[in-house]
Amino acid sequence: MQAHKPPPAPGFSNASYAPGNQVPCGYPQLAPGTYQAPGVADAGSYGFQVQAMSPVPPGFTGPPGFAVPPIQNQPVMQEGTVWMPVPPPFPNCPPGLEYLTQIDQILIHQQIELLEILTGFETKNKYEIKNTLGQRVYFAAEDTDCCTRNCCGPSRPFTIHITDNLGHEVITLERPLRCSSCCFPCCLQELEVQAPPGTPVGYVVQNWHACLPKFTIQDEKRMDILKISGPCVVCSCCEDVNFEVKSVDESCAVGRISKQWTGLLKEAVTDADNFGITFPMDLDVKMKAVMIGACFLIDFMFFDHAGDKRQRAGVWQ
Repeated sequence: MQAHKPPPAPGFSNASYAPGNQVPCGYPQLAPGTYQAPGVADAGSYGFQVQAMSPVPPGFTGPPGFAVPPIQNQPVMQEGTVWMPVPPPFPNCPPGLEYLTQIDQILIHQQIELLEILTGFETKNKYEIKNTLGQRVYFAAEDTDCCTRNCCGPSRPFTIHITDNLGHEVITLERPLRCSSCCFPCCLQELEVQAPPGTPVGYVVQNWHACLPKFTIQDEKRMDILKISGPCVVCSCCEDVNFEVKSVDESCAVGRISKQWTGLLKEAVTDADNFGITFPMDLDVKMKAVMIGACFLIDFMFFDHAGDKRQRAGVWQ
């Protein structure tokens, strides 16, 4: 039986986009890892265990001391936030990245900071990383000091800590201080992705181009795995800005990173952005984590503009 695929979340504009299962040749593939529980027709596509139970009639209490066993692996509720159920361990998967084996789309929502709107001072960015059901998968928080944020602006070096629903840090993003203009080809942007923290699993490297934002996704051995190419003008009104993820030779599409249009008022008043990421279900979870890192780098380079009050239009600016 074919696993049920949930519909895209509201706001994910390109619902019909299906990059397929193209994975760069020579790179290991991971199966989605669905689990079929005994006696259950369909355990779903999330890979967690479903406990088979007989229905309990309304009002049934049972004999003294009888307790109805709880249903396992339901979405976790914490302070009003619904978290994605914890998947089972997956072979050769860094701890905490098991969530990524179950999904092929991610939504990243930056939280609005009231202090930043009122004062104009850049505050630490915080993001919710969700699946298409709206369940939170991870929470990401920037770790920088006030001087760095307000003096260096969007070009600032940063560390972003990404935690799971237990508060465990599962991914760390490290960005050094670099240039991003096409006028300085020897010192372009780079971001290191660690999972778990302290163990590099990949890199996002900006490639020089006079007009287009181009990046390469590399593995831990600095081998090129994927390419990312964006539009010449990255600012637009009333529509999404798409960065295409392609194979190394750029002959086939693998996925997409989309900066979503959030409305005229929100775009004008804040720099809190929403992003959508699509990738093949069986893409290596390490490369999925690096694609998440690429999304954050793109956000800081082109869409984080509270510090200098203006948004970059492209790499040529």
